[in-house]
Amino acid sequence: MFQRKAPIVGRKVRAALVGCGRISERHFDALANHTKDLELVAVCDSDLSRLDVHADKLKVEGFTSYSSLLQKSEADLVILCTPSGLHPEQAIQASESGKHVMTEKPMATRWGDGKQMVAAADQAGTHLFVVKQNRTNPTLMLLKSAIDQGRFGRIFMVNVNVFWSRPQSYYSSAKWRGTWEFDGGALMNQASHYIDLMDWLVGPVESVQAFTATLARNIEVEDTAVVNVRWRSGALGSANVTMLAYNKNFEGSITILGEKGTVRLGGVALNKIDHWEFETTHAEDAKVKDASYGTDSVYGFGHRAYYANVIQALRGEATPQTDGREGLRSLELLIASYKSARDGQRISLPLEY
Repeated sequence: MFQRKAPIVGRKVRAALVGCGRISERHFDALANHTKDLELVAVCDSDLSRLDVHADKLKVEGFTSYSSLLQKSEADLVILCTPSGLHPEQAIQASESGKHVMTEKPMATRWGDGKQMVAAADQAGTHLFVVKQNRTNPTLMLLKSAIDQGRFGRIFMVNVNVFWSRPQSYYSSAKWRGTWEFDGGALMNQASHYIDLMDWLVGPVESVQAFTATLARNIEVEDTAVVNVRWRSGALGSANVTMLAYNKNFEGSITILGEKGTVRLGGVALNKIDHWEFETTHAEDAKVKDASYGTDSVYGFGHRAYYANVIQALRGEATPQTDGREGLRSLELLIASYKSARDGQRISLPLEY
C-alpha cells in the first residue's frame, strides 16, 4: 500500500499555476478567495507576454519552462490549466518531483495516460486532484442529496443536453484546439463535466453506444455527438451534445425521471431548477427556490468550494472529493463513447478487468 506524504500543517499551502489561459481566471479567483490557507508562489506559461502580465499582476515568479518551475519553485501543489493532452506528462513529472497535482478536466485524452497519472501519484505518495467544480454548484448538490436519500425510488430515464456555441474563431484561436492529441471534441472537452454527472449522480454505467459528427467546424474532432446509455441499475438515457447552437450557448441540462420523482435542472449550465417534484415532501424542498442562480458563464461558481476540499485534503483533514481514481470514472465513460462511435458498436464497461 502506498504511503501519502505528510500533511501540510502550520503554514500556508504553496501553489504554482501552469497555463494562464481561459480557465486560469477561475483558479486565480479561487486562490484569491483562500489566501488564509493558500499562497500562489509562481505561474508558468510558454507565451512570454501573457506570462509577464500575470506575474506582474500577481507579484509572483514567472517561468516559461515547466521543468524549471518544478526544480526551482517551492510549490507544494501544481495546478494544471494547460491543454488537456499535456496533463499526463506534466502531472507525472510533478508527482515524480514530489509535488501534489490539481488538473483541469479532462485529466487526460487517453485511457492509458489517465491510469499512468494515478500510478505516478501513488508511487510518489502525492495527491492527484481532478477538478469537477460543477459538483459543488447548489442546484447539483440538492439533486445529489435527493438521489442519495432515495427520493426518486427507482430511476428509469436520464437525459443530458449540452447545446452550446463554439464558433470557428474559438477553435482557430490556438493550434491545439480541436485536435485529438491536445484537446478532444465536444464530448471530451466541453461536455466533460456533464458526462461526469451521469456516473456521479446515477451510478455505474453498463454500456454505451455513441455517434459523433463534425458537421460545421474545421477541426479534427467532433462538434456534435449523441451517446445512448444503459446503467447497471437498468435505467436508460442519453447525452446529446453540440457546439453548433445558433449564436450563443443555449442549454446545459439534466432531466431525471424516477418512479417517485421528476427533476429537471436547466439554464445554460445547470444553474436553474426548472422542475422539482416528488411523491413526498422533504425539508430540503424549501431550498429549491434559492438554489437557482443567474450566470453568463458555463463554468459555474464551484472552483472556490473545490479548492476548500483540496486544502483540507492537503492538511490531512478530509479525503479528496475527486481524486485521480474518481477522475478515471468519467474518462472511462468518455473513452468508451469514442470507441463506440469509431467502431460502430455498443461498448461495455469497465473497459478492462
